[in-house]
Amino acid sequence: MARRLDLAMLLVLTFSTGMVDAIGYLGFDKVFTGNMTGNVVILGMGLAGAEDTPVVRPALALVFFMVGAALGGRILGRIGEAWHARTTTIYAGVAIGCAGLTVYVALVPDPEVGLAGTIFTSVLSALMGAQAAAARRMKLADVTTVVVTSTIVGLASDSRLAGGDSVRWIRRALAVALILVGAVAGAATLMINQWIGIAFVSVAIAVVTVIGHLGARKQTLAEAAEASAHA
Repeated sequence: MARRLDLAMLLVLTFSTGMVDAIGYLGFDKVFTGNMTGNVVILGMGLAGAEDTPVVRPALALVFFMVGAALGGRILGRIGEAWHARTTTIYAGVAIGCAGLTVYVALVPDPEVGLAGTIFTSVLSALMGAQAAAARRMKLADVTTVVVTSTIVGLASDSRLAGGDSVRWIRRALAVALILVGAVAGAATLMINQWIGIAFVSVAIAVVTVIGHLGARKQTLAEAAEASAHA
């Protein structure tokens, strides 16, 4: 039951990644803040001199994503797959960081321009790196929250059409669908204002944090009660 809850939480985070990537790419000069594969490709094209292709922001996003992931790994330490207090710390920090970026985007004039936009994409990338590190530590196959390429490969190559047994096809399909829907939602919020999408992401991650933490606490209390009953 606990792992099902963890899966649900990671799927929500996958949706939020679709939102932040749409916001970064469409609203902040073609920068992915969650999907680093996209940034590496954009950076490569930019370095080759492709017209209207950024270099600085994708490069910084990649660096800050790695910094966030490294910091997340340091905080998580050697915890296991189950939701831990340190998991709560990471996700709560990401939610608070996104809330801060919401205020930043709402108050700064033309937040997508110049240094202001670079600060936004770099900080958001660091937050997504920390989130990805926490999601990776939970070790739920096919749900990384930041990329679905391998998920799509698994969905197709393990399908009955390919002679497989369609293992975990539901979670795989949901991961792909949710990052797609998240991208649609992120693009839609840009039509109103940049801060709205980031605010929604902040709330979504905060809800995941609270539910995940309470679910883990309930599981711990249940295990303690069971142990006492058998003592």
